[in-house]
Amino acid sequence: MRVLIADDHDLLRDTLVMYLEGQGGIETASVGNFADACARIAADDPYDLVLLDYNMPGMNGLAGLRTAIAMGTGQRVALISGEATRRIAEDALEAGAAGFVPKSLPAKSLINAVRFMAMGEQYAPIDFMTAVEEKVTNPLADKLTARELQVLQGLTEGKSNKEIARDLDIQEPTVKLHVKTLYRKVGAANRTQAAMIAREAGLY
Repeated sequence: MRVLIADDHDLLRDTLVMYLEGQGGIETASVGNFADACARIAADDPYDLVLLDYNMPGMNGLAGLRTAIAMGTGQRVALISGEATRRIAEDALEAGAAGFVPKSLPAKSLINAVRFMAMGEQYAPIDFMTAVEEKVTNPLADKLTARELQVLQGLTEGKSNKEIARDLDIQEPTVKLHVKTLYRKVGAANRTQAAMIAREAGLY
């Protein structure tokens, strides 16, 4: 079984390699960013499973997942994350991910998950997927739709409309429309002001 691990945290990456190779029968390769992961997928013999960190450099979240899946070398691709929400996990599975693996998973469960996914099954821990998430109310967030909140987050990260459109897999004119609407809702005149309002409200 061949597994590629892509994560920008050296300690975590090395620990995963140690855990998996210690089981025997699992050959691993590891990289620290999405570009290197794509290069290895393209150049190496097919992997049974590719584990992508949701937040590593170049990943762009679900956009990176879709790119890796579409490379078409037969590999199965799963997300691993210490921060992603259940909604992100659900979206990843819907997009064709082999699974979603929280970084909080115990070592034995992680190894079992990797084997499970490499054999062609889809994996997500039941307790994570069924946990009741605390709903934190925020007066500013209550004014905006879910998509407007995603666009606003992109603004706070300094992204262009084109980058936000790519991350959310929507058209750039649609992003412009959302930006205009959320300006009106939050009382902002421009991108910088919208980002400042969001940060002051404790949204991001």
